[in-house]
Amino acid sequence: MEVKTKTLLRGIKEYTIIAFGLLIYSLGWVMFLIPNGLVGGGVTGISAILYYVTGFPVSYSFFLINAVLLAIALKVLGKAFGLKTVFAIIAGTVFLKVLPDIIPAELIQDIAVGNGKLLSAIIGGACAGSGIAITFTQGGSSGGTDIIALIINKYRNISPGRLILMMDILIIASSIAMPSQETIGQRVAIIIYGYVLIAVTSYTIDLIISGARQSIQIFIFSRKYEEIAERITSIGRGVTVIDGMGWFTKREGKILMVIVRRTESNYVFRVVREVDRNAFMSVGNVMGVYGEGFEQIKK
Repeated sequence: MEVKTKTLLRGIKEYTIIAFGLLIYSLGWVMFLIPNGLVGGGVTGISAILYYVTGFPVSYSFFLINAVLLAIALKVLGKAFGLKTVFAIIAGTVFLKVLPDIIPAELIQDIAVGNGKLLSAIIGGACAGSGIAITFTQGGSSGGTDIIALIINKYRNISPGRLILMMDILIIASSIAMPSQETIGQRVAIIIYGYVLIAVTSYTIDLIISGARQSIQIFIFSRKYEEIAERITSIGRGVTVIDGMGWFTKREGKILMVIVRRTESNYVFRVVREVDRNAFMSVGNVMGVYGEGFEQIKK
């Protein structure tokens, strides 16, 4: 029963964080990007281009493209990914529908439109990138080209942010050939703002994901090593016990070596402090950790 409760609570936490990420993503679009008429990438951009060329409704192409990508993701990335992505797409749709009615138009005018397209592209891109990255860290995706990026990243050591950047560059560039009421100069300017937008989005994604994946190596010297090791393994992290001897005291003892995510280090520190306040610890950053519970070695 306890295991089922922990699994349930972990699932609720993950889906709550995904919803929060999609809220930030939607705020970026609703407050900064859409009011300024800025061009973005992703499946929405592809759907718009198909509509301009063929007249096929954007909603239909958006659904069909995402359905195909989700089917592929279910096979390649697993069922958990598919469920989280479906949830993320639904959550994003709800936020994009509800937020425009909640946020006052005067506030959008003052913060976004009044400050110009460049600043809005930077802030909107940061919000979009943050939302996508938060969703990535929980094993989900906001759908669209994010799915393609994660599938490629599973097999090739190319960052998701860079993959999304390359795809969005092509999508935004192709929009210049679409019929429009604006002059060629205005359309080129919008495309340049779009490139600023996706550059900020890509950088933000990589920044947040790298921070979430950063790991540290901890050596713990304590006579109460058994109790400390038991407490640490309760969070699903392994502990290696190493034989050692203090040269000054000539006493033999045990050394614990632990590798955890940086976000989990506070728990380890708290455990050591509660069990043995006289323990000695050494903490260092590691460049990469591969294996069960961390990153997988890609081909």
